[in-house]
Amino acid sequence: MKLTIPELSLVVLIGASGAGKSTFARKKFQSFEVLSSDFCRGLVSDDENNQSASKDAFEVLRYITAKRLAVGKLTVVDATNVHPEDRKEFIQLARQYHFFPVAIAFDLPEELCHQRNQQRPDRQFGSHVVRRHTQFLRRSLRGLEREGFRYVYILKSPEEIDAAEIERQPLWNNRKYEHGPFDIIGDIHGCCNELEELLGKLGYVKDRGQGIGDRGQGKEDTGRWEHGDKEKNSAPLLLCSPAPLLPLPPSAAPTPSLWNDAPTYYHPQGRKAIFLGDLVDRGPRILDTVKLVRNMVVAGTAFCVPGNHEHKLLRKLRGKNVKVNHGLEQTLAEIAALPEEVREHFSKQLKEFLDSLVSHYVLDGGRLVVAHAGMKQEYQGRGSAQVREFALYGESTGEIDEFGLPVRYNWAAEYRGEAMVVYGHTPVPEAEWLNNTIDIDTGCVFGGKLTALRYPEKELVSVPAAQIYCQPVKPITATGSGESDIEKTAQQEHDDLLNIDDVLGRRIVNTRLVHSITIREENAIAALEVMSRFAANPKWLIYLPPTMSPVETCQEAGYLEHPQQAFAYYQNQGITEVVCEEKHMGSRAVVIVCRDEIAAKKRFGVDDEGIGICYTRTGRHFFENSTLETQLLARLNTALSSSGFWEKFDTDWVCLDCELMPWSAKAQGLLREQYAPVGVASRLALNNAVTLLEKATYLGVDVSTQLSSYQQKSEMAQHYVNAYRQYCWSVSDISHLKLAPFHILATENAVHTDKEHCWHIQEVAKIAFHDPELVLTTTHKVIDLSDPSSLAEGVHWWKELTAVGGEGMVVKPMQFMIKGNRGIIQPAVKCRGKEYLRIIYGPEYDLPENLQRLRQRGLSLKRSLAMREFALGVEALERFVAHAPLRHVHECVFGILALESEPVDPRL
Repeated sequence: MKLTIPELSLVVLIGASGAGKSTFARKKFQSFEVLSSDFCRGLVSDDENNQSASKDAFEVLRYITAKRLAVGKLTVVDATNVHPEDRKEFIQLARQYHFFPVAIAFDLPEELCHQRNQQRPDRQFGSHVVRRHTQFLRRSLRGLEREGFRYVYILKSPEEIDAAEIERQPLWNNRKYEHGPFDIIGDIHGCCNELEELLGKLGYVKDRGQGIGDRGQGKEDTGRWEHGDKEKNSAPLLLCSPAPLLPLPPSAAPTPSLWNDAPTYYHPQGRKAIFLGDLVDRGPRILDTVKLVRNMVVAGTAFCVPGNHEHKLLRKLRGKNVKVNHGLEQTLAEIAALPEEVREHFSKQLKEFLDSLVSHYVLDGGRLVVAHAGMKQEYQGRGSAQVREFALYGESTGEIDEFGLPVRYNWAAEYRGEAMVVYGHTPVPEAEWLNNTIDIDTGCVFGGKLTALRYPEKELVSVPAAQIYCQPVKPITATGSGESDIEKTAQQEHDDLLNIDDVLGRRIVNTRLVHSITIREENAIAALEVMSRFAANPKWLIYLPPTMSPVETCQEAGYLEHPQQAFAYYQNQGITEVVCEEKHMGSRAVVIVCRDEIAAKKRFGVDDEGIGICYTRTGRHFFENSTLETQLLARLNTALSSSGFWEKFDTDWVCLDCELMPWSAKAQGLLREQYAPVGVASRLALNNAVTLLEKATYLGVDVSTQLSSYQQKSEMAQHYVNAYRQYCWSVSDISHLKLAPFHILATENAVHTDKEHCWHIQEVAKIAFHDPELVLTTTHKVIDLSDPSSLAEGVHWWKELTAVGGEGMVVKPMQFMIKGNRGIIQPAVKCRGKEYLRIIYGPEYDLPENLQRLRQRGLSLKRSLAMREFALGVEALERFVAHAPLRHVHECVFGILALESEPVDPRL
């Protein structure tokens, strides 16, 4: 015997103590699906039979039930539930979360239940308890459906209980197994000419000769489930032992010639169309549109959800009293004009087709949701009259506008779901993304255009309306309302105000490169302080550079870091070729340059902030002097234009990862407050000590050991001063600055992490050619890790760089990113020169005793931090290029800023 239940069910077990409910639940359901009142008593009192703890236990049980229903998990309540007031709360919970309330009653003889309880040492209570349970149960059986249970099963014997099998049925809207690709088409309203043109543009082929259903499988959703509205047939409510008869969708009757006269379409590459409803009313070829769509649905080459106009037409066809307006009169006129001998049969099949349409679909593993008027996150995949109403009409504020139309609540502005929602219903001049939702009703019948969204490509394809077929009741306006000539998009308008709840607290960020990255609450607070008080306009902050791990320490005399360790690291990862890049003696900077201010406002949504920005690795303006920034961006823009960059990359903006020199341009405070005082104090004190020791030697005192030591320390102090001085020069105008871009991070429609590092260097060289005074090309050397002579050449080159005061080099795999056995391999490691490390670790760091101590440093935390920040940075760029909401981009950028406050040795 099968007990068939919808996949989204709240199953309430009903029966006397000893009826076998718990045993049944353990056998028929997964362990986490079953919530037992006895277990909850144990949770709150350490005694599953403590009846005095029942009140608290049921509070816990109801709380956990609500949490499971909220995330769409089938749940089984294992309790006696023999009183209507006990069941009422669970029925209300099921309705609140749009679940099916299902009752499974265990109507066993009282004596059998009592015997079972006597065999259990924890159930030693009188027979009167079971008697009361049984009496209450039998009083309830005939009224369970009136209480609100949509499906009722009554098991009357131990044999029926043992033989029962649970069969779970997906809802009609569950098409997660359909992965596409899809072409989603907005409101048509009888514009069949434009529909046929659009299908052709999308690559669909007319299939007039094969007959409906020959090319694909028709709608065979036997046993799928969805709550209908009050006019749809309700699901069965049974008071008998056998499994219920399932509600079947309308079957396709033999197709009359009137349907065969219309073509069907298919796509040679297997794509499927999805129609978002409002096929009927207003346009010139309404029935042709319905027949075309219906034939594609039956042939298995399309899906269709109902629109509010189909719903109204269906009610009219059912004989309901509806107001004939808003184009319905045109649809009815086309039906009335049919030949009398086919009109009735056509109307019947039309009614069956409209009645078969499901409110919305969840597709591609839950990543795509389609509905006529949209679908809030908490409604997705659920089935109820309320969900269907939202899918058809959206949500009204209860107000009426000046045109006599209901004011719709902008649910998309608050949408936070992971699934992409594609909808129509509200005509807009242009389809626009807002919080991972998009309205593609571009008002074809009103003289606009008919639009389709290719999925997963997220490409919009449109055809213009041939004419205005119907005047709109109110003007069609964009969802965004910019005040200047360059209007912001709806997303940019929405992103003008960021929500603090999107960044506070402990968070887990999922990225493409690293599955989950945890942001601790205390780190988020620190990041919020930086972002809110010091950061540049957040709309520019689409990327922050990651930290970089140094190489492992070496044992070579006089050295702490050496290229051999960098080469060995990548050799151990199975990499055969690396590129060594000179490490510039400057500060990390991210530079965003737009072709012009129009492009800046259009893509970044900024007002009157010029053509770009230069900011630090913590998101702050690089320059206190805005004139320098303006001049830098203008020069760089000119170089980009002269090199043909905009045309080559088909972009109006670019994001560059750079070093900006001199170091002193950004680190003046650090130099004045930390390095210079150490240098001055060391030289003064040590020189005085050397002078005194020399006088003592002249007087015949044997202080040779002390004198040698202090002379050595004095020389080290001078080396320290010389080291940081090489990074400093006066900056009074743009001619004193040098910019060395080493990554072209992103342009419109592309994140360039798929290119080799040499490609980046070569592209930068083309820009530098047009302004060599400002833009530097990074010197580099390619090393073959399998060739000892190439390895030696790399070491020699590093020594040459550092011998003349260079900072060192960065060693990178040739590819921008490489996945190893344990995830992403370090994208770069830095190998710093001997004298530069003196700035980092202090003047005397290379004394043998100090080197021995410093060689014990650990890199695991630093490397973990570098990988997490790298993954977040790439993810932020990919989200921005994909036009994700700013909060999604900032989830990653903010995460990098938060990770910067992790306790990692800053000298690494």
